[in-house]
Amino acid sequence: MACLLETPIRMSVLSEVTASSRHYVDRLFDPDPQKVLQGVIDMKNAVIGNNKQKANLIVLGAVPRLLYLLQQETSSTELKTECAVVLGSLAMGTENNVKSLLDCHIIPALLQGLLSPDLKFIEACLRCLRTVFTSPVTPEELLYTDATVIPHLMALLSRSRYTQEYICQIFSHCCKGPDHQTILFNHGAVQNIAHLLTSVSYKVRMQALKCFSVLAFENPQVSMTLVNVLVDGELLPQIFVKMLQRDKPIEMQLTSAKCLTYMCRAGAIRTDDNCIVLKLDHDLKHAHELRQAAFKLYASLGANDEDIRKKIIETENMMDRIVTGLSESSVKVRLAAVRCLHSLSRSVQQLRTSFQDHAVWKPLMKVLQNAPDEILVVASSMLCNLLLEFSPSKEPILESGAVELLCGLTQSENPALRVNGIWALMNMAFQAEQKIKADILRSLSTEQLFRLLSDSDLNVLMKTLGLLRNLLSTRPHIDKIMSTHGKQIMQAVTLILEGEHNIEVKEQTLCILANIADGTTAKELIMTNDDILQKIKYYMGHSHIKLQLAAMFCISNLIWNEEEGSQERQDKLREMGIVDILHKLSQSPDSNLCDKAKTALQQYLA
Repeated sequence: MACLLETPIRMSVLSEVTASSRHYVDRLFDPDPQKVLQGVIDMKNAVIGNNKQKANLIVLGAVPRLLYLLQQETSSTELKTECAVVLGSLAMGTENNVKSLLDCHIIPALLQGLLSPDLKFIEACLRCLRTVFTSPVTPEELLYTDATVIPHLMALLSRSRYTQEYICQIFSHCCKGPDHQTILFNHGAVQNIAHLLTSVSYKVRMQALKCFSVLAFENPQVSMTLVNVLVDGELLPQIFVKMLQRDKPIEMQLTSAKCLTYMCRAGAIRTDDNCIVLKLDHDLKHAHELRQAAFKLYASLGANDEDIRKKIIETENMMDRIVTGLSESSVKVRLAAVRCLHSLSRSVQQLRTSFQDHAVWKPLMKVLQNAPDEILVVASSMLCNLLLEFSPSKEPILESGAVELLCGLTQSENPALRVNGIWALMNMAFQAEQKIKADILRSLSTEQLFRLLSDSDLNVLMKTLGLLRNLLSTRPHIDKIMSTHGKQIMQAVTLILEGEHNIEVKEQTLCILANIADGTTAKELIMTNDDILQKIKYYMGHSHIKLQLAAMFCISNLIWNEEEGSQERQDKLREMGIVDILHKLSQSPDSNLCDKAKTALQQYLA
């Protein structure tokens, strides 16, 4: 069994609080206002990018004091601004940090700060509010509790490009559903935000565009209004179409496409409207490129990070979109969609849940029926993951004729397809029923199996050996397979052990022999083959530990006392000098090899 290490108990945050952290908080209570200001500035520099320091300061009570200083009339505007900056930095830490800030009622304090005449202080408060509201732990309703807040934010939109960026971002994150859309719409959101689409700042344009996408989502009233809004003499739909152009960033193109899509769905724009039809006909290829780029991006993001894979899959309708991508007319989009799914299929959790919920195996099997090699390589690689023992998709894939399909791939001229075909069969055979193993051997044929064992591609050879090892597991299965294919298998094993192969290949081959030696009747195929026995003896004395251990497994299975005929096998192996080698190995500096040799010797003494 695998040795599992217990996760070490994490030290509590309190026990990690340093003297310097206490010092930062103590300075906030200094009677000298100038020292308090310098203390806040020093705290600001200390917490940037340091989540541990942020947590320390929160535990030590820095937040209530910072909020007190921020709201005190006697505090200088500079001090209030620096307090808002530090609070914003604390909010950029973990979700627990944001929860602590919310518990201290940070939002009412910051909203109060927006009434200040000082623009820099207002911007600092808005920046902090933006960070707090964009956290998933912050209830959006907190923005709508006080009826005076939304109109005041609308009025602040004209103050600077920073107020525009932060307020639009707050709106787009806090607009969840028709009630919020109505409040923002009734307070003039469309008119106040429309002119920001022509801002010199890309961030402002982008956040304004996101606002329109959430305002128009499933909302006919907003969509109908947007159609007739003029910005610098140009209608909004025309501006959205311009934002679809290829020279615009992908994020802008996708968001403007959302706006136009929502307006079409609401009936505000006819689906045959020239501004839609001409543009999309012209850019159909470009639309494919965008989808391809999006799938590639998700594939890269999810390649090595489980948390990111989880977030991608949990994004609304994401799995449906990726699965739909498998049947796209564009080969490049199909390939990117398969790559994306392949990346996500690296997650054990998602294989057991989302991939099963969306029956991903069905469209994947269709892709595998008739596709160019570049798609087949990725799709068959993904199929290897879906055929892992714990995957609930394994059973329906088997029933859909996967064995024949995979056996066909092993005959491909493309080495990558041969590898994936045999790899998938290897996964399929792991702890499988006798019937499945028989189906694999029948469909593959012993001739093809031995062609693969002499394949020039090392990966193909290794996976074929892995398949044999999985087929030859469980005693009844071992005996059954060796009774029908024993002669050919022993011949193949001999050729590999005699050939110029690397350590890993020979180790895998010896492990196959060890499995055969575990059979009830199959082990006689080894005992009656003096050539094989001499090879096992040779590898027991090899210089490489891995090969010695694999050969030891063979001997242990052959001499085990509890099995019929063990005495005769022991005697024959003693005559070959195996016992002498076991005595030498029992003195090996390698503890694993030493223990295995001692265990084997005990079988002779029992």
